[in-house]
Amino acid sequence: MGKVTTGATMSLDGFIAGPGDTGFELLFQWYGNGDVEIPSASPEVPSIRISAASAELIKPEWQNTGALLVGRHLYDLTNAWGGRHPMDVPTVVLTHKRPENRPEDDENFVFVTEGIEAAIAKAKELAGDKNVGVNGGQMARQCLEAGLLDEVGIELVPVLLGSGTPLFAELGATPVQFEGPITVVEGTGVTHLRYRVKK
Repeated sequence: MGKVTTGATMSLDGFIAGPGDTGFELLFQWYGNGDVEIPSASPEVPSIRISAASAELIKPEWQNTGALLVGRHLYDLTNAWGGRHPMDVPTVVLTHKRPENRPEDDENFVFVTEGIEAAIAKAKELAGDKNVGVNGGQMARQCLEAGLLDEVGIELVPVLLGSGTPLFAELGATPVQFEGPITVVEGTGVTHLRYRVKK
């Protein structure tokens, strides 16, 4: 059975998005500042080009991910990544109501309305022996509060956004302790940090 992990690119002042979902061009500069290309499966999201040090960490993490869990906000914000997530894995969307233009689940997107536990269970089923990746601050917070999260990855970038959305906004169960960092990698324009959730 794989792990349940979350990760986010974060500014030095702790935000994964600026006010009103802005600032992504600053947060994700590291996606285009290297020589190693990682292809995208999305028709609307270009491949990324990252440094060799970043790719040595990111490539196996992507290869070891069998399914993703995202919230409806991220799904809508990205316009469903044009129909397929860039990581080329099935994506579980936790939502109160499934989109009208997707009456049926398919190999790209599965919609769950029964809560975070059901969403993680479905993602684990789809992932098989591989890991489940959790994208988005709200989903990460809900997983952490439910005791479902195993590891947290932070891509720390040298940017200050001033305000915006933190990774674990309005976390109810605090304090939370982590073990690590279990991994520290210096990429170009980004420092990759990995922590294990202390249970």
